[in-house]
Amino acid sequence: MIPILFAIRNFVEQAISIYSLLLIAYILMSWVPSMRETGFGKFLGKIVEPYLSFFRKFIPPLGMIDISPIVAIFALRFISAGVRNVFNMIINFIS
Repeated sequence: MIPILFAIRNFVEQAISIYSLLLIAYILMSWVPSMRETGFGKFLGKIVEPYLSFFRKFIPPLGMIDISPIVAIFALRFISAGVRNVFNMIINFIS
């Protein structure tokens, strides 16, 4: 049972890490607006924009700078740490 929990925890952490990298790639694509019009840019937009729109509701842009992606990345890091701690508590409880 414990190896399965380790595998699930690692899978969730890897998924969060990959999503963070996709988010960073989408942010960097904003520096070259024509990149968001490519097929890959549109694909990333469909994946990342729903998550970013949640933060954009609460964090308005500061002039020309949108800091909501930074907050979104920090939130993903906190979620990853929380997932790790919860799984570690479950594993410690079982063993």
